[in-house]
Amino acid sequence: LFITVLILLSLGAVMGLSASAPSALSSTGKSYTYFLKQFEFALAGIGLMLFFSKSDYRFLRKYYKVIYVISVAILLLVLVPKLGKSVNGAKRWIEIKGIGQFQPSEFTKIGLIIFYAGYLSDHKNDLKQFGKGFVLPMAFLIPPIAILYFVQNHFSVSLVVGIVTCVMMLMAGCRLLLFMFAGLAGVAGVALVIIRVLLKGDASDSFRMVRIMTFFDPWSDATGTGYQMVQSLY
Repeated sequence: LFITVLILLSLGAVMGLSASAPSALSSTGKSYTYFLKQFEFALAGIGLMLFFSKSDYRFLRKYYKVIYVISVAILLLVLVPKLGKSVNGAKRWIEIKGIGQFQPSEFTKIGLIIFYAGYLSDHKNDLKQFGKGFVLPMAFLIPPIAILYFVQNHFSVSLVVGIVTCVMMLMAGCRLLLFMFAGLAGVAGVALVIIRVLLKGDASDSFRMVRIMTFFDPWSDATGTGYQMVQSLY
């Protein structure tokens, strides 16, 4: 696993250097500005990985409930004046002087994984039940997803958190049939929203709908909403 991580980091660093060197030279006078910053974070990440690989992860099980509360509460830091920062109309970042800016949702992802690992382990005998094995674990998803969606306008992380939780619940022994019914209901709900937007005749009212349309035809607005998609193709 460690070798795989090193390979991915190396590839990412080379790709980042290739993509950022011209703009870095133009704006800072040095081609390696962004590469070196990314390299520093990579080293820090490797250090943390080595540290936690030598730690006994089982001690976290004692505190999974506290970790859940912290994981949800940290999402609200974006609302704190002079700490939360809006980028492109979305309030997803917090900025700390001397450290930089980051998304608290990145910590929430890890925290929720720890929480569900502990919760599912402690309630493994209840996982086949509809209430304790499906409804209750899903209920714990409501606070973080609600904050991510309505406060931070962060639909993509909401989706990631939901998918990871469902996979963990299935692997722990929750009934697949319940997820199938819930999935069908979710797909039907999304389909209704898309149909409603299309019937209104103006998908531009929803930036998420614009993203979907851009995905299918990025060249329709190659210098605007389709810019990132076109650049990735290049």
